[in-house]
Amino acid sequence: MTAATWLEVLDETIGASVVHHRPDLAERLRAKRAQLLDPQLRVLVVGEANQGKSQLVNALVGAPVCAVGDDVTTVAPTIIRYAEKPVAARLLHDGTEAAPRRVPILVEDATGVGGEPVTTEVGLPRQLLAAGLVLIDTPAVGSLHQLRAQNTFAALSGADAVVLASDATRELSRTELELLAQVRRFCPTILVALTKIDLAPRWRHVADRNRDQLVRAGIQAPIVPVSSMLRLRAAQHEDTELNTESGFPDLLERLRTDVLAVASAPTSRHNFATTTGTAIAELVGQLSKELAVRADGQESPAVAELRDVQQRMADLRRRSTRWQTLLGDEMADLMADLEYDLRDRTRKILRAVDKAFDESDPAKTWDTFEQWLGENLTEAAETNFTWLVERSWWVADRVAEFFPERREMVPESIFPETRDTDPGDADVPKLDKFKPGQWIFTGLRGSYGGVLMFGLITSLAGLPLLNPISIGAGLALGGKTIGEEGESRLKRRQAAAKAAAQRHVDDFFLRFSKDCKDAARRIQRGLRDHFTELAEEIHQNLADAAAAAQRAAQRDAARRDRRDQELRQALAKLTALHGQIQSIAGALPAASRNSLGISA
Repeated sequence: MTAATWLEVLDETIGASVVHHRPDLAERLRAKRAQLLDPQLRVLVVGEANQGKSQLVNALVGAPVCAVGDDVTTVAPTIIRYAEKPVAARLLHDGTEAAPRRVPILVEDATGVGGEPVTTEVGLPRQLLAAGLVLIDTPAVGSLHQLRAQNTFAALSGADAVVLASDATRELSRTELELLAQVRRFCPTILVALTKIDLAPRWRHVADRNRDQLVRAGIQAPIVPVSSMLRLRAAQHEDTELNTESGFPDLLERLRTDVLAVASAPTSRHNFATTTGTAIAELVGQLSKELAVRADGQESPAVAELRDVQQRMADLRRRSTRWQTLLGDEMADLMADLEYDLRDRTRKILRAVDKAFDESDPAKTWDTFEQWLGENLTEAAETNFTWLVERSWWVADRVAEFFPERREMVPESIFPETRDTDPGDADVPKLDKFKPGQWIFTGLRGSYGGVLMFGLITSLAGLPLLNPISIGAGLALGGKTIGEEGESRLKRRQAAAKAAAQRHVDDFFLRFSKDCKDAARRIQRGLRDHFTELAEEIHQNLADAAAAAQRAAQRDAARRDRRDQELRQALAKLTALHGQIQSIAGALPAASRNSLGISA
C-alpha cells in the first residue's frame, strides 16, 4: 500500500476530529502524521521517581547524560539522539509556537540544569542511536492528574515505543498500571524494564507477579530484568560476562526487534492502526453517546416551553371558572351581610328611640331628637358604606390571587369613594299640646259629672244640688280628668313620635340599602370586567407564546432530525474509515476491534 493511501486516511481522520470539535484528537493525529513521516524512532523512558529511569538511559548509551541520585529528580525531558561527535544544547521556548532556541552547552553540563524545567538535547556517536533511535528521558510521573498536568499524554501520542522503568524491589504500582493502560491507547510498543535487580534477590518472583498483573490488565508488554549499575561497571572494566548478567543485551535486542524492526517503516501497520483507530474510537463514542441521548427522547427546550405554556393555559381556564364563582359568591355574601348590618344598626336606633320617648315628651324634645336621629343614621350609613368598600377590596385581593402573573393593583375607579349618606329630615308628627282652653273644657267636663253625682247623693240628705260636698267632688274629679287627659295626650304624642321615627328609619333603610346593593353590583361588574379583560389578555399572551413555542419546537425537531441524520452519516463515514484502516493495517486482533467500538 502506498504512502498516499495511509496519509489520506489519516488526513480524513484529522478532518473528522476538527468537524466534530475534537481539537485534541486533531493535534494528536497531526503529531502522529509528522512522526510517521519522520525517519527517527522516538522511545520514551517513563517511570515513577527513584525507579532507576535516568540511570537506565545512561546505561543504554554508556554516558552520564541524565541526572541521577537519591535526591535528584528529572524535571524536564532529556533527548538523546545520534551525532558524529558528542554535543549538547538546551532548548529554550519564548512562549510562542515558534521553534525553540538552541543554546549550546558542554556535554558534561547536560546533567547540571539546577532543577530548572529546561529540555536538554544530547548527541552521542552510538551505534544504537545511528539507526535513527532517539531516547527521551521524561520527568518522573505520579498520579493521573500529574500526568495531565505534565502533558505526558501529548508526548505519548508522538512516541514509537515506551520503556517503563520499575525497580525490582516491589511489584508494579497502581499508578504504573494506569500509566501503561494509557500508553497502550497511544503507542503499541511497550517494554517494562525491571531495574535494580542487583539490589533485589527476589527479583524473579517480582517479575512473575508483574507479568500476572499485566495479563490481568490486558496489557501486552514484555518484562526485561536489568541492572544499570552492573552495565556501567561492565563497561568500565570491559567485562562481557558482567554485561550479560546486567540484562542489557536482552534489552538492546528487544529494542532492535520490537522497536527498530517493527516501527522502522513510517507506514507501520500496527502503529498506524492503533493511533488512528483510537482516535476513531473516541469520535465514535462521542457521536454514539450523543445519538443515544437524543434517542432517549430528551425533549428540547422549545418543547418544554410549549408544554409549560399549554399547562399554564389549562391552569388559566381552571382559574377563570374558580375566580368567577368566587367573585359571585363573595359579593352575594357581602350584600347579605351589608343588609343585615344596616338592619341591625337601625334596630338599635329604634330601640333607643322607644326608650327615649318612653321617658320624654316629644313636644318638648322633638327638635333635639330629630338632630340625634339624623346623626345616628348618618353614622350607621357611613359605617355600612365604609365596610362595603373595605370588603370589596378584600374580595378583589382574593380574586387577584388567581392571577399570579399580573398581581397588579385593581383600578380604584371601580370603588366609589363617597356616598350621600344624608338621611333627610323626618316628618314631624302631629303633637297636640294641652292648651289652657282645653284644660278648662276638660276640667268642666270632669267636674260636671262629679257635681251632679255627688249633688244627687247629698240631695237625699236634704242638701241642695250645689253644696260644698258636690262642688269639692266636682273640683276633684275635674282635676283628675285634666290629669288623665294630659297623660293620654302625652301617650298619643309619644306614639306618634315613635311611629314617625319608625317610618323615617324604614324609609332610610330601604333607600340606603338599595343604594348599597346597587353600589355592590356596580363593584361586582367592574371587578368582573377588569379580571375578564385581564384573563383575556393573559390568555392571548399565552396563545402567542404557545404559537411561538410551537414554531420553535418544529424548528428544533427539524434541526434534531438533521442532526440525527448528520450523526448517522458521520458514524457511517467513521465506519468506512475504520474499514480503510483494516485494509491498510490488515486484520486487527479481536481485542483491538472491540476497543474501537466499531464492528468490522
